[in-house]
Amino acid sequence: MFAPLQNDTFLRACLRQATPHTPVWLMRQAGRYLPEYRATRAQAGSFMGLATNTDYATEVTLQPLERYPLDAAILFSDILTVPDAMGLGLSFALGEGPRFATPVRDEAAVAKLQVPDLAKLRYVFDAVTSIRKALNGRVPLIGFSGSPWTLACYMVEGAGSDDYRLVKTMLYQRPDLMHKMLAVNADAVAAYLNAQIEAGAQAVMIFDSWGGVLADAAFKTFSLAYTARVLAQLKREHEGVKIPRLVFTKGGGQWLGG
Repeated sequence: MFAPLQNDTFLRACLRQATPHTPVWLMRQAGRYLPEYRATRAQAGSFMGLATNTDYATEVTLQPLERYPLDAAILFSDILTVPDAMGLGLSFALGEGPRFATPVRDEAAVAKLQVPDLAKLRYVFDAVTSIRKALNGRVPLIGFSGSPWTLACYMVEGAGSDDYRLVKTMLYQRPDLMHKMLAVNADAVAAYLNAQIEAGAQAVMIFDSWGGVLADAAFKTFSLAYTARVLAQLKREHEGVKIPRLVFTKGGGQWLGG
């Protein structure tokens, strides 16, 4: 179904194998620094217009590779697609970050949460397959998701935050609710990433963007434990090929083991 891989430097490095050079890729390879990206986004009309359209998502994923000798491509999408599929209503206002129409802030809202129907995320999996075909074996494709804790931050706050007061209040006042939300998130992220692997992703990454806002004990309990729950469910191989699994915790690298 897919062309043989011509440059496996990134995958070899992930597997701790010898490589001829240090592989290079960027977490935001497609973005505002590229005029061609801005032009494509203008055509799409919005960020979600880009992310939910297979052709646009494929185009902007490949744009950086036309400029730079990168060793991997990373799926063009957003970390918050999973809670959007849960029905929280994700949107991006011009010049602002992500926002949810229906934040999760009480017991009733948490009780409604469940692993979403993956059919609602079909646009992501279609994009993965389309990108993998368009790469034609040039470099491997990285799929990704937000971590359970990072998703919870946005789900409770309803948007980005300077202090994460609302989510921390829930964490300390109602840890039972937080644990229930994180368990649902972890199982949803695992299913989502496994579906990306089945669609053609050759490595998957968990972005724990806000793990670093927690103190040591809280990080281990509310972030790291649920990232581990995701990792425990992820495919280690697909069609006989190993699938590297990566974790990035902003400001929390000191807590991650080797």
